[in-house]
Amino acid sequence: MDEFYSFSFKQTSALVALKNHQYDDLNYYKARNQLFNLSVMADYDQLVCLPSLTNIDKYWYQIETARRVLRQFGGRALLADEVGLGKTIEAALICKEYFARGQIQSLLVLTPASLVSQWQSELAEKFAIDTVTTDDKHLQQDLTEFWTEHPRMVASLNTAKSGKHFPLVTGRSWDLVIVDEAHHLKNRRTLNWKLVNSLSKRFILMLTATPVQNSLVELYNLLTLLKPGLLQTEAAFKREYVSRNGRVPKNPEKLRQLMREVMIRNTRALVDVKLPQRFASTISVTPSASEQKLYQDLTDFLRSREDILDKLSRTNLLMRAGSSPLALADSLKNLTKRLEIDDLKTFTRRAAQIEKAKALIDLLKQSKQKTLVFTTYRATSSYLAKTLEQANIPYAEFLGSMTLKQKDAAIAAFRDTVPVPIASETGGEGRNIQFANAIVNYDLPWNPMKIEQRIGRLHRIGQTQEVFIFNFCLKDSIEEYILKVLHDKINMFELVVGEIETIIGNVDEELDFSEVVMGLWLKNQAKPELDTAFNQLADDLLAAKAKYQKTRELDEQIFGEDFEA
Repeated sequence: MDEFYSFSFKQTSALVALKNHQYDDLNYYKARNQLFNLSVMADYDQLVCLPSLTNIDKYWYQIETARRVLRQFGGRALLADEVGLGKTIEAALICKEYFARGQIQSLLVLTPASLVSQWQSELAEKFAIDTVTTDDKHLQQDLTEFWTEHPRMVASLNTAKSGKHFPLVTGRSWDLVIVDEAHHLKNRRTLNWKLVNSLSKRFILMLTATPVQNSLVELYNLLTLLKPGLLQTEAAFKREYVSRNGRVPKNPEKLRQLMREVMIRNTRALVDVKLPQRFASTISVTPSASEQKLYQDLTDFLRSREDILDKLSRTNLLMRAGSSPLALADSLKNLTKRLEIDDLKTFTRRAAQIEKAKALIDLLKQSKQKTLVFTTYRATSSYLAKTLEQANIPYAEFLGSMTLKQKDAAIAAFRDTVPVPIASETGGEGRNIQFANAIVNYDLPWNPMKIEQRIGRLHRIGQTQEVFIFNFCLKDSIEEYILKVLHDKINMFELVVGEIETIIGNVDEELDFSEVVMGLWLKNQAKPELDTAFNQLADDLLAAKAKYQKTRELDEQIFGEDFEA
């Protein structure tokens, strides 16, 4: 009711100002603008952006969260949903709504380096919000121009806080700032916290599933960024709310009442997310002699050419080799002119019998489930299409290069008549394909979050069947080692979607999993060395997983179910 009277008073004041003939043109314009903004704000019960969003599933609690942040919190909120409920979607919804209403022009998303490209693609593909990023090195030849000329940015937090970037990113005003993995701001003495505190920002959204990891003071530091003064000084906060162990609050109901002004935390119990079980299997295929020699020769080549090839090129070549010799051949064509790799090209032609494809045909002939086969590279998907055709297995193709009409036809065929579609990385994006319940990762992304995105096409709200995941790899390949870490050691496929991201962040907030595994692979040559190196990585992840589980228990104890939309 207080909100209503506050709004009515402001609206009346604006109307009075309009009728005041003593106002000059500038003041008249300001009054009209104020009245327009107030009239728009009065109607936050309806999100005007929703009809334009056709590439995402929109769940009621996400819409309600967006409405509440816009209507009650004034665009400054801590989104602390449990892992897997879509905090990114909620933040992007709020962002899109502000853009749709003309209330913001500039946007800054701060995120760990490993998530920069993911944020850029999600904003573009699902919300039609185009951004530039700190990954765009060619744009940074003039840093001043980079930070002043682009209104919509996705930036690595680590880059933004660096000495060269800090004064530039804080030297301009931002309409909306979104901070992902906001628990990295838990310490006020760090550059992370100081950067966000120094930003000139009208609206700010902070996203984390684990607001408190060690101490209630971390919560104080986060909420102070959102609403300075809400919890008074740190000393006063400690006296009023922090018990001797620093973790359990005194006056918990009073503290919760204050937190309700800036925080939303949806839980799986609230939204009734009950997904069926998922089961993962590793299918390790023994390569043919020519395939094995090609893979080993490529590895030796990459180990000897670290000074010539950059990380991205080395990773690309080895990932293509894990997909198929044909995918590797495509990349080698572009490198032939500057590197001596004729022998490798010869072996890609000799390795015609792809053992992994044979294993896939065997699996599909035995299966009665509709099975989505994921590949990363066009050459591999083309080869698999021919292989399925020769085996008399009906298939469809769902590729990013296809038209909307072609994609619709492919999904319809998969639903009605075809047991197998071959899908690219974007296959099934935004589509309702829960009628299928089996996935084949014919080649394996080295980024665990990309693996989860594939699985999430089927294992999502609306799925009623158990989901089966088959991960293919060559024996003794880097993919086999990755699966030993992710599947055998930390049981990634039994975790809730999104938890692996938090676990990796607990090892190191800037850790790039694909770079780490590539480094281990190239640095260690003999099998015992590789085993030791990857076992150590698994141990680090297990320790991070245990830390995450303790943090989750602490947050459940502090917050319970008192902050849901």
